[in-house]
Amino acid sequence: MDVELKHLRCLVAILDTGSFTDAALELGVSQAAVSRTLAALENALGTRLLHRTSRSITLTPSGAQVLARARHVLAEVDDLVREAATGHTRLRIGHAWSAMGRHTAAFQRRWAEAHPEIELQLIRTNTSTGGLAEGMCDLAVVRGAFDTHRFASTVVGLERRTVAVAADDPWAKRRSISLDKTRERTVVIDRRTGTTTPDLWPTGARPALEYTKDIDDWLAAIATGRSIGITPQSTATQYRREGIVFRPLRGAAPVAVHIIWPRQDPHPATAAAVALASRLYATST
Repeated sequence: MDVELKHLRCLVAILDTGSFTDAALELGVSQAAVSRTLAALENALGTRLLHRTSRSITLTPSGAQVLARARHVLAEVDDLVREAATGHTRLRIGHAWSAMGRHTAAFQRRWAEAHPEIELQLIRTNTSTGGLAEGMCDLAVVRGAFDTHRFASTVVGLERRTVAVAADDPWAKRRSISLDKTRERTVVIDRRTGTTTPDLWPTGARPALEYTKDIDDWLAAIATGRSIGITPQSTATQYRREGIVFRPLRGAAPVAVHIIWPRQDPHPATAAAVALASRLYATST
C-alpha cells in the first residue's frame, strides 16, 4: 500500500487539533474515517505512529519523525498548487551573482509601476543558468555560457570588467589595472558560475589560478590579500564589501549580459522583461 497525501493530512490534523473527533471536523470526514486513515498510514509504513489513550494522544519516536516529514511534504505540495494556480501573476528572474547590477533596483521599481498585476521575484541560485535549468525561475540573467539549444536568449547589455583586490593591496591605489599585469598575481575563479576563465589570457601566459564555489568564498579569498579577482562591473555594485575595492581592468573585452528563457512555453511577460532590461542598460552606454 502506498502512502497518500490524505494519510499525511490526517496525521497532521490529529496532532494539530489534539483529537480524532476534531480532526474529523477539520477534514470533513467521520471519526471512523480518521481512524481508518491513520491505521492505513501505519500499515503502509510498518510502524506505530501514535499512542492513544482516553485522555491524550502522543507521538511515538517514529511518529515524531514522520510528522516532521509530513509537514514538509504537505508544505511543498501546497506551494506547488499555489504556483500552478497563480500562473502568470508572478515572474521569477534568476541570477547566479549580481542580477542586473546597478540597474537592479530601477528594474524592480519600473516593473512594479508598469506591471502591478505581475509580482516580480529575483532569485539568486548558484548554478550556471541562475536556476533556470532547475526550474527555480521563469527567466534568468546570465553572463557565461549556456545551452543555446535548450534556452532562447538575447543580449540586453555589456559590462566592463573590473579587478577586485584587498583594500590594503598596493593595486588598490591604482586608477586601473591592465590585463597583462594580472598575470603576475594569483587569480581566484568561481568555476561554476563565474565569468572569468583561463581563456581570458593567451595560452602559456596565464596567471596562477585558484578556484572557489560561490560569490561569498570568492570575496573571502580576495579579502585575505593572497589573490585577486576579475569580474563584471555589476559585482562591484551588488557586493560592496569592507576590505575589498574594485578597479577597472584594461585590455579585456566587456562581458555580455544575457537574459535566457526556455524555448518551450516561455513566460508571457518575457518580452516585457527583456525590453525593460535592454532600455536600462542602454541608458548607461
